[in-house]
Amino acid sequence: MFSPSQEELCALNKEPVKYGELVVLGYNGSLPNGDRGRRKSRFALYKRPKANGVKPSTVHVISTPQASKWKMDCMKDDPNILQVGSVMGVEDKVEHPSEQSVAISSKGHHSISFTLSRSQTVIVEYIHDKDTDMFQVGRSTESPIDFVVTDTISGSQNNDETQITQSTISRFACRIVCDRSPPYTARIFAAGFDSSKNIFLGEKAAKWKNPDGHMDGLTTNGVLVMHPKGGFTEESKPGVWREISVCGDVYTLRETRSAQQRGKLVENETNVLQDGSLIDLCGATLLWRTADGLLHTPTQKHIEALRQEINAARPQCPVGLNTLAFPSINRKDVVEEKQPWAYLSCGHVHGYHNWGHRSDTEANERECPMCRTVGPYVPLWLGCEAGFYVDAGPPTHAFTPCGHVCSEKSAKYWSQIPLPHGTHAFHAACPFCATQLSGEHNCIKLIFQGPID
Repeated sequence: MFSPSQEELCALNKEPVKYGELVVLGYNGSLPNGDRGRRKSRFALYKRPKANGVKPSTVHVISTPQASKWKMDCMKDDPNILQVGSVMGVEDKVEHPSEQSVAISSKGHHSISFTLSRSQTVIVEYIHDKDTDMFQVGRSTESPIDFVVTDTISGSQNNDETQITQSTISRFACRIVCDRSPPYTARIFAAGFDSSKNIFLGEKAAKWKNPDGHMDGLTTNGVLVMHPKGGFTEESKPGVWREISVCGDVYTLRETRSAQQRGKLVENETNVLQDGSLIDLCGATLLWRTADGLLHTPTQKHIEALRQEINAARPQCPVGLNTLAFPSINRKDVVEEKQPWAYLSCGHVHGYHNWGHRSDTEANERECPMCRTVGPYVPLWLGCEAGFYVDAGPPTHAFTPCGHVCSEKSAKYWSQIPLPHGTHAFHAACPFCATQLSGEHNCIKLIFQGPID
C-alpha cells in the first residue's frame, strides 16, 4: 500500500518520487571495487521527468521467405535472449516484402518478434505509454539497460578479477514497468528491449498461443520471482518461486532453467512486485524494496549506531581478555586486530588465536576453549546493507559459515529462503556475501562476554 508520507517527503525536498530500489544479493553495501555508474550493488528507480513506458499495439504476421533472411540479419549474437514471445494486438498479415520492411524495420517503435517457422515471423509493435515508466536490467552495458548486473560469485572472494567463463545472465534480462500515479505499482516482465528497440526469439524458443489467441514466451534461462508471505517484515515467511513470461504472466517452474516445456499458468498470481520480492536472473538475485518499505527499514546511520553500541559495551575475549570491536563500515572487508571471531557451532565470541586445531586436513575446524565444541572458527562481519534487514534489532546472530552478523529475525528469515542455484538447485545463502549456508539452523546466536571490570 502506498504511504502518503513518501509523496509528502518528496514534495518537501523537491525530489522525484521513488518507486523503489533493487538490491543485488551477495554485496554488503557496495561492489568490491566500488559502485560505478550503472553498475552498482543497489539501484533506485525514480519517476522519470517524462514517461518512457510502452504498451503493445499492432501485430504483424509475416508469411514470406524474406522473413527468415531478415531475422538472420537482425538477430544479435546473444544466446541468452533467443526465447521470447509476442503480446496482444490486432493481427495484420503482411505478404509483400515492401510492406514487410515497413512493418518490421521501423526504428521509431519498440517491438517484440518471434519466429514460428523459417518462413513465418510475427512482429508485435509497441507504442508510447504516457502512464508508465520502464526500467531495464541486464548484463549489457548498452544504453537501454538502466541497471547493469553481472554474475555474483559467492563468498568473500567477490572481486572484478574473478573471471566468469560464460555468463548465464541475459544481456537484456528483464524490464520493470512502474505506474506514474499512486500507488506506483511496479510490474516485472521477462526480457528487455535492445538498442534497436527490439526483443528477438528463435524457432526453438519456449513459446505458445494462449486460449485468447495471444502469444507468449519465456527467456532462455528464465526470470524467476518469489513474493514473501506477509510482506518484508519480522513475521515474513518464504513464498513460492515462479517464472515470469515475456508478457508478465506467472507460471510454475520448468524442470530445469532452460527446458523447452513451460510450467503451468498460475492464474491467481500476478507479476506485481511486492516489498521483499526476489528476482532471480540465473546468475544474480535481486531484492525489490518499495519506497514505503524502505521508510520502515533500518538506515546506514542506524546500523552504524548499533555497531558503536555493541563496541561501547566492550566485549572481551574470554581467554585473552582483550577488548573486541567490530571494524568501521568502510573497513568491512579488512580483518583488524580487535576483530571479534566466533566458533560457529556454539556461538562463543573470542579474539583471534592460532590454537585449537583438531587436524591438519580441516584447517578451519577448531575446538572452542569454553565448551569444547568443534566447528568453524571465523571472523565476524557486520551486515552493512540495510535493505536486507526485516527489522531494526541488534546484531546478535551470525550466518554460518561466513560469519556475517545481523539481527535475529533477519538472520532467521534469510536462513529459510531457498535461493536458485545453477539450473535446478535451490539453497539458502547469506544475503551479504551469497555464501551457501550450512549448520543445523544456517545461523547461530552469538555469545559475547562483557568486561570483567
